[in-house]
Amino acid sequence: MGYLPIGEHGLIGDLRTVALVGTDGTIDWYCCPRFDAPSVFGSILDDEQGGAWELAADLPVRTKQFYVPDTNVLVTRFFADEGVAEVQDFMPIAEEDSLEADRHRLIRRVLCVRGELPFRVLVAPRFCYGAQPHTVHVGDGHATFTSADFALTLTSTVPLESDGRDVRSFFTLGEGEQAVFALDRAAEGIVPRSCALAEAEQAYGDTVRYWRRWLSASRYRGRWREMVHRSALTLKLLTYAPTGGIVAAPTTSLPEQIGGGRNWDYRYVWVRDAAFCVYALLRLGFTEEAEAFMSFLSEHVTLGRSQPSGPLQIMYGIDGRTEFPEQELTHLEGYRGSAPVRVGNAAAGQLQLDIYGALIDSIYLYNKWGKPISSERWDELCVLVEWVCDNWDQPDEGIWETRGGRKKFVYSRLMCWVAVERAMRVAIQRGLPADLAHWREARDAIYREIMRHGWSPRLQAFIQHFDDDVLDASVLMMPLAKFVSPTDPKWLTTLDALAEGLVSDTLVYRYDPKLSPDGMQGEEGTFSICTFWYVEALARAGRVEEARRVFDNILSYANHVGLYAEEIGRSGEQIGNFPQAFTHLALISAAFNLDHALG
Repeated sequence: MGYLPIGEHGLIGDLRTVALVGTDGTIDWYCCPRFDAPSVFGSILDDEQGGAWELAADLPVRTKQFYVPDTNVLVTRFFADEGVAEVQDFMPIAEEDSLEADRHRLIRRVLCVRGELPFRVLVAPRFCYGAQPHTVHVGDGHATFTSADFALTLTSTVPLESDGRDVRSFFTLGEGEQAVFALDRAAEGIVPRSCALAEAEQAYGDTVRYWRRWLSASRYRGRWREMVHRSALTLKLLTYAPTGGIVAAPTTSLPEQIGGGRNWDYRYVWVRDAAFCVYALLRLGFTEEAEAFMSFLSEHVTLGRSQPSGPLQIMYGIDGRTEFPEQELTHLEGYRGSAPVRVGNAAAGQLQLDIYGALIDSIYLYNKWGKPISSERWDELCVLVEWVCDNWDQPDEGIWETRGGRKKFVYSRLMCWVAVERAMRVAIQRGLPADLAHWREARDAIYREIMRHGWSPRLQAFIQHFDDDVLDASVLMMPLAKFVSPTDPKWLTTLDALAEGLVSDTLVYRYDPKLSPDGMQGEEGTFSICTFWYVEALARAGRVEEARRVFDNILSYANHVGLYAEEIGRSGEQIGNFPQAFTHLALISAAFNLDHALG
């Protein structure tokens, strides 16, 4: 089958899990029944052993992939001399706590639009990341794949045949004809049922209406509406509806460098990433998602003082679990040979002080734009702030989760300042009880330490960590977080230093691993969230036309359906886990603020 470029995929989902659909019509990533479950189709990590669901015209074709406007329904269209056809891929959104929610139905609807075309189908699941064998039973219009721990049922409106492991189908459609395939989880309490043509059409209409109804709540009316709304729809797909948790990305081990080892599992709820998502969605008017994430914190995160890393972990499972040991799947070769393939994430035990600022800033904004926070949540927030006041000066692993030892990162201290400052605002605005004298003392001490030790006289710039001369794009958050004036002379020289040291064709590297070893081998691409931060910093500094040029350029690097991975490689390709919440939330924020600057 070979490997498609990472960016040659669209995304569908049901707010519990997702599937990646390639421009060739192949589903090569799908975990069921939830984001962090073992893969069923994982050929994006091993094109021979990972498993895939191929569905394509059985002759040479050109393809085009796009979303039905304002939805997460994906269409892959096939063009041939003999005719035109398309595959509509979607996952119906079931009501919470219904049996249909446990079905996780994935529907592939094939329509011949013009002429006559032959099709081929190969459904080849490989359970538990390709490590668990399975059997197949084929009946009238259906096939059931059964492994030791999991089972799936495929229903079809065209005949199926099996070789004992995989299921195939070959059929021809004339103009106006269609075929439907539906893949369901098979488990106790889920009644098997077919998916007839009429039922598929009804499910298609219901799914389109769901997404358009959800998106209609957006208040964004700016210049980049299509890209902003695609980013919002993507963030919604990364939300786990049963708990309100938001995953950083729906994939694992897609490499930051082809052939390299910077491959990580992102299918968890990073406090930082999810808090920034809340900010972006609140900006657009989506308060329910913010409220759901606040509920996730209250119900699944225990705020105790006894943990060595503080009251919060940096990440949690989508169900609130706190342990997901990192392991390597040595039987998988990795995307284009980029080993190792990792599941779990050892960074869960790191100390990252910046998460407190991201979280408390999102609570501050929720209190401002959503609903006033409750007395119980205020008490929880005070626990966080008191801990920050007492611990902000510790060295930590920082926002980039370096594995080269703890340092006194400037960004970590910046976000500790944000944590205390935003909590003080809420206390003063609401008249809530707080030890403001203690908080003010800590806030001012953090500010003075950053100005004294986080500034390089030689570079004339704010730096990565205290008392060094290394640049880091994370300091672009300084004016965004209102720590420093966007026109402060110190900030303007920092902006120039970053442009000279970390910017390539308007795209921004997060830091230089050669100058600042991070404990990992290999290189990486430009970090898209940093480029969007750069747009905002330029706009706030009054360099609006330059900001627009950078923004227009980074938009041109989106894939064919407006999605971004974590990074952009040297040749302009999407690299890293895909799609990345961090990137899309930063796009929303940059568009919103650049719109405001342009007037």
